Amino acid sequence: MGNSGLKQHYETAGKTGLLKISNQKLKELPPEVKDLNGLIRNLDVSENRFHSLPECLGEFSILKQLNVSQNRLEGLPQTVGKLTKLECLNAGFNMIKHVPPSTENLSNLKQIYLNNNMLTDFPLELCKLKHLDMLELSHNKITNIPPQIRQLQASELNMNQNQVSNISEEISQCSKLKVLRLEENCLPLTAIHASLLRDSKIHTLCLDGNLFDSKQLMSLDGYNEYMERFTAVKKKMF
Repeated sequence: MGNSGLKQHYETAGKTGLLKISNQKLKELPPEVKDLNGLIRNLDVSENRFHSLPECLGEFSILKQLNVSQNRLEGLPQTVGKLTKLECLNAGFNMIKHVPPSTENLSNLKQIYLNNNMLTDFPLELCKLKHLDMLELSHNKITNIPPQIRQLQASELNMNQNQVSNISEEISQCSKLKVLRLEENCLPLTAIHASLLRDSKIHTLCLDGNLFDSKQLMSLDGYNEYMERFTAVKKKMF
């Protein structure tokens, strides 16, 4: 898409509130985008060559959806926390190592995708988001699920293909967590606490590809209680 095509995109975006300039080999946010502050609710700059995002991103006060996936981002700007109307953030397929502390201010965030990055620590800031429903952290390098997980409000947590070897028992206290995906990690059987199976609200627990097999899992204390929840949900689906 040439400059003329992009110009048309900018003009249209000012009317529709949607700007998609993905796969344009862009290395930085064009100045024309900054002029749309206060006009766009959906910004898609995926599949470009960004190594960073400008601090002025925080000025897009009415933004509800932001897609910066498939770039070369090493992090997110601290000002991302100013996007208090944001409902969906897709930052998957980058090189992000840390989540800025300001993300705890994203009070309306419902979905965040941080899959296929380079996170080594569980992003605790996201546990404080009251409206978060989906937390996607698959394909990272996270080794531990810490006690602060008890604050997580999401109903689904995907941590497939990380390096998790330990899960805090506090995860059983997550008030809304129903789907937990931990396939292809480094979990020993001892990491699956009885409280996770017996006392949590999790009805879908995916654990294939860890350091134990399904028969061993079935022998654990609390497994029958977990299966009761699993079966109850399946019956409702059919």
